[in-house]
Amino acid sequence: MNAGAQDANQQHPKLPLDGIRVVEMSHMVMGPTCGMILGDLGAEVIKIEPPKGDATRRLLGAGAGFFRTFNRNKKSVAIDLDTEGGRGALLRLLDTADVFVENFRPGRMTALGIDYESLRERNPRIVYVSHKGFLDGPYDKRLALDEVVQMMAGLAYMTGPVGRPLRAGSSVNDIMGGMFGAIGALAALIDRKQSGCGKQVQSALFENCVLLAAQHMQQFVVTGRAAAPMPERINAWAVYDVFALADSHQMFVAATGDAQWKSLCEILKLPDLVSDVRLQSNNDRVLSRDWMIPILADALRQRSAEELATALELGSVPFAAITRPEQLFDDPHLKASGGLVKLRLEDGTETDMPLLPISIDGARLQPRRHIPSIGEDTLSVLSTLGYDAEQIGQLERAGVLTSGAKPIGRD
Repeated sequence: MNAGAQDANQQHPKLPLDGIRVVEMSHMVMGPTCGMILGDLGAEVIKIEPPKGDATRRLLGAGAGFFRTFNRNKKSVAIDLDTEGGRGALLRLLDTADVFVENFRPGRMTALGIDYESLRERNPRIVYVSHKGFLDGPYDKRLALDEVVQMMAGLAYMTGPVGRPLRAGSSVNDIMGGMFGAIGALAALIDRKQSGCGKQVQSALFENCVLLAAQHMQQFVVTGRAAAPMPERINAWAVYDVFALADSHQMFVAATGDAQWKSLCEILKLPDLVSDVRLQSNNDRVLSRDWMIPILADALRQRSAEELATALELGSVPFAAITRPEQLFDDPHLKASGGLVKLRLEDGTETDMPLLPISIDGARLQPRRHIPSIGEDTLSVLSTLGYDAEQIGQLERAGVLTSGAKPIGRD
């Protein structure tokens, strides 16, 4: 553990990873997610960026929210790793690190001299976390994207209609890949307490997506039939559908057991369905979906969303309104439970941001640092490594580092 990791947690309750220093050299989503999780858990996370900043900061369209979403609770150090001075500063920083997180293309770390074998010689206690497209094997030199592995691992096939493979509506593999990288890092840190040595951890997009498809693989083993895409699936549950309501809204409604079925029929005033001998078990109802679901749909079409939601909640029937992402800013549960908190951005503005979906002793893990400006912490971090003002000034004048804008304040 490093004394330098303490300042990120001043004036905050002690967190599980307090005292752990993480150096993160990553971009886009997968590696930053890993660093964010470790940072939220209390680690000091130092993000290494090029002098012009992580290009993720400048993405448009679907990528416009990436940087602010996955880079809280981090410091920013901006150095040019294609220079001897920049690499030297990074190596001095890595000598003090507990964890190194990276997600660059195969061969990039070796070219920079910061591959696992090289770093282990300098710092035997370091936990080295690599986020890749593929784990070791025939594909391990390929470049991968979330779309690529969703197509390869069957997730896109399962999501879209027959003949129209469709990627999931979020960066599911990148986010989960970062999560598994963080889990591996935590396991290696626990092991280090006994062994005194770090380990190499790898997390990969393809293998992550294969895990998501595993249930469908096993469905084939159990049934002898290939799993149909979700829009064409053979339902395991009698009622598990999106229905149109009276006010042009849509609602997902499920009834997976006998109690939920009876409750739903009572709410919809359909007692004949409860007594129908053809509908006495879930499997009976699954086999009767072709004529049963239209009856439910007709009854639901007469109900308003607000009134129906109240009745379904009281009746313990699973349901969900069809919600767009921007509507979550006003979600009453998120607002009342503290699941959304104000996060200050690098330009000084604020936004509501979802927290990690866990609590520890009833407390949610909060932002302790705002989203940093490019190189905001370069000077302070290099100072802790023994660089004096003259050395830092020389590196800055040579374009090796960016000191960033003056901090807008500390969280």
